[in-house]
Amino acid sequence: MGIMNLSEEDICRHLEALRLEHRDLDDVIARLDAETVANQLQIQRLKKRKLVLKDEIVRLEAQMYPDIIA
Repeated sequence: MGIMNLSEEDICRHLEALRLEHRDLDDVIARLDAETVANQLQIQRLKKRKLVLKDEIVRLEAQMYPDIIA
């Protein structure tokens, strides 16, 4: 089922789940960065995932709240 078939409520729930995962990744990355022997490859992968989530959040928000030029 594509995003176009979802109700606005379903999209809002999906957006909230994406935002939560995005915040959780912030916490994990901060903890890993604080370690003296941080796994840089793991941090890099988490940051990449975080960017993918952010792009998805922005795309869904733009779809729900399109810019309307009056």
